[in-house]
Amino acid sequence: MANGMSYALEFERPLLDLEQKISELKGLSTSSGSDFTAEIARLEKKAKKLQGEIFSDLSRWQVVQLSRHNARPYFLDYVGLLFTDFLELCGDRHFGEDPSIVGGFARFDGQSVLVMGHQKGRNTKENMARNFGMPRPEGYRKARRLMELAERFGLPILTFVDTPGAYPGLGAEERGQAEAIAVNLEVMSRLRVPVISTVVGEGGSGGALAIGVGNRVLMLENSIYSVISPEGCASILYRDATKSDKAADALKLTAKDLLGMKVIDEVIPEPPGGAHRDPVKTAEALGRALRKHLFALRSLSGDDLVEDRYRKFRALGVFTDS
Repeated sequence: MANGMSYALEFERPLLDLEQKISELKGLSTSSGSDFTAEIARLEKKAKKLQGEIFSDLSRWQVVQLSRHNARPYFLDYVGLLFTDFLELCGDRHFGEDPSIVGGFARFDGQSVLVMGHQKGRNTKENMARNFGMPRPEGYRKARRLMELAERFGLPILTFVDTPGAYPGLGAEERGQAEAIAVNLEVMSRLRVPVISTVVGEGGSGGALAIGVGNRVLMLENSIYSVISPEGCASILYRDATKSDKAADALKLTAKDLLGMKVIDEVIPEPPGGAHRDPVKTAEALGRALRKHLFALRSLSGDDLVEDRYRKFRALGVFTDS
């Protein structure tokens, strides 16, 4: 898991600079024996106030930036924090293995589940290996294979969404990218086990939805979920990719927006400053939400779960004609 101080967004830099000064004063107090208690307390109070000012009213574009923070916890971080006995299963049994989607069986509070999610890398080498979290068709076919296996054993499915979108390369298109995503949507719609999907970072287009058809769809507070990236939207609508902030406002892609439109079921709060500043607390909040929804879904029969999922997604897109 990356250190949240290793990378800074422009709008959070003043806070990090202040925290660095506090850290230096604490170190100086220890090494020199001088008493800087009063000054440290003053700066800590100032830092808390500044944090509230910065993060209490983020723009949609700032939320987009937070959702992509390279110190933000990724899928495998949550696996380590929330699950035990994780056994990864690889390959789609058709073409090969895709490391940008990771999945396998694990235990959640002692209960066997299938856990699966997009996985990005922390550096260039890891991102090349993970294809920057953008799955190819074999990734989605692996996901389908694992979900059908979980259904066979009657195990709940927990998916974690964090992708800019499906990989748009020529090879992926030749191997049936669109078909692989479409089949996943169909398969997930009829699964007779509980499915909970959580957007933990970026939820980009069909690449996200291909593992996002859940009975419950949750989002971390500073994650995004949209049919297209703000940059892509700006390029198409405004013919100018630099207008991404304007596109983000038009897309209404934040967790708060989507909860208001009833696209998702719950917003999971993050620690002040974002998930990257306290991954453990973020995982604890996520774990509580997963337990609550799993408990509620456990009483439903297979037919009820299919019907519940059908009604949920059929209800999306309601509008009024004035």
